[in-house]
This record gives sequence, structure tokens and C-alpha cells, in this order.
Amino acid sequence: MNLHYSFIILTYNEEVHLPRLLASMAGLNAAIFMLDSGSTDGTINIAANAGAIVAQHPFENHPKQWDHALKTFNIQTPWVICLDADHIITPELHRRLLAFKDEDHQQVNGIYFNRKNFFKGRWIRYGGYYPFYLLKMMRYGIGYSDINENMDHRMIVPGNTIIWKDGHIIEENLKENKISFWIDKHNKYSDLLAIEETERILKLRHQTVKPHFWGSPDERTAWLKQLWWQLPRYVRPMLYFIYRIIFKLGILDGRTGIIFHFMQGFWFRLVVDIKIDEIIKQNKHAEK
Repeated sequence: MNLHYSFIILTYNEEVHLPRLLASMAGLNAAIFMLDSGSTDGTINIAANAGAIVAQHPFENHPKQWDHALKTFNIQTPWVICLDADHIITPELHRRLLAFKDEDHQQVNGIYFNRKNFFKGRWIRYGGYYPFYLLKMMRYGIGYSDINENMDHRMIVPGNTIIWKDGHIIEENLKENKISFWIDKHNKYSDLLAIEETERILKLRHQTVKPHFWGSPDERTAWLKQLWWQLPRYVRPMLYFIYRIIFKLGILDGRTGIIFHFMQGFWFRLVVDIKIDEIIKQNKHAEK
């Protein structure tokens, strides 16, 4: 058994994805813990057959689900790797993890993996989507989930972090090949994000990560978010779409990529702005 790290996976009806992820983890011999939010397909059986320790918890949002997972499971290793079921560990990351030893990383508390995001079978290489670093490996008991975020789930690790630029995970949600699933999913996400931004406008919610343009990937994201919040609603989705397509060369992602950048960079952000105004108007009416 791997004495250096364990895996935690979040699931909900992931029978199409989970076998793929588990196959990419083969040979690492690490303990697998899975927090499920009420799957009705074969997800639980697949996990049990793979020897995973499974717990269930109702889903509210990703940050709180990760928070529950990190506080629920009896992790016995110094490190934990947090993955979604639609992730795949690439061979180069597998080799890094196979050689990983805690004693070689005593001055490090967190490791960023490099993500390759796929949409409808196409790698979204441009538009600011690659390279894209995610803090997925951290010292257990030191790193934690940022529950001040309502939708974007990220881990926070005090102390030193490093980036494995050639340590890739592939993120490809096969359910999103059906655009109606993608729209339904992001419509729910837009509710969470609209509530979060409204609370930030009202000074009811604050950033946990220190914003710093030249800092870690998450500190830079926090800085960019502060800039985003200062931009005028309804204008910023178009500015962001143009930025991704022109300045970040998203147009080179081809027709499928342009559809993705439009839907994720413009349509989704516009829906969020509309819902923010709806919430603000609703609150004003409630105060009268």
C-alpha cells in the first residue's frame, strides 16, 4: 500500500467516468476514498469493486462537498490527492506519482497539476485554458477547501507550493457532449455564482485567497476576480469573450472551441449578470 498519499474522489452518477479514472490510477497502490452525493447508477458498485472506501453526503456545492470529504475520511497518509470523477491521470503524471516520496518534499505543502480540458472530444488549448494549474495534491490536515467560494472549488494550502507543468490531468465530462446537459448544469452553476457575487456586492462574502497577480495560480485568479467584479455587468461577458477569442487565440480552437468559448465565456457570464440583477431587485422589493 502507498504510504505517501491517498486519493479522494467526488461522484454523482459517474459510471461512465469512474472506470476510466480508476484505470488511469492503476499501479499507484494508493487508498481510494469516494464521497458520493446520491448516485442512482452503478457508481457505488464500481467503487466498491475497486476497493474504495465510500461515504455519501447530500450535495450543496463543490467547496462544501470537498470540505466534508476532507473532514470525514480517516486519511492515514501525509498527502491527499483530490480528483473529480471526470478526470484522467496521464502517463506522465502517473510516472511522477509513482516516484513521489514524502521525504523528498518536506518543504512543500501543495502541488499544482496542469489540466487539459476537453469539450466534445476536442482539447481546448487556447482562450486561456492551457496551461491551467489546479492545486490537487496537498498535505492532509494542512490544506483545506475554500468554502468562501460558492461555485469555483479550490483548495488552499498555507506555505510553499510547486507546479508540475508536465504533470497533466485530463478533464473530459462525456455527459457534456450533449449540449442540453451542459446548459442545464451551467444554469445551476449560474444560480450559485449569482448568489455569491450578490453577497460580495453586499460585503457579506470575502475572498480567502490573497489576490496577487505575480503570486501562485490561485492568487492570480483571486486578483483577476477582483478586476472582474469591478467591470460593468452586461459589458464584461462580451469583453471576456473577445479577450478569449482574440487576445488568447481562442479562435485557433476551431468551431468546437469557439462554441465552448462562447457558451462558457459569454452565455454563462451573461446569465449570471441577469440573475444578479434579479436577486438585487428581489431584495429591494423584500425591504419595502
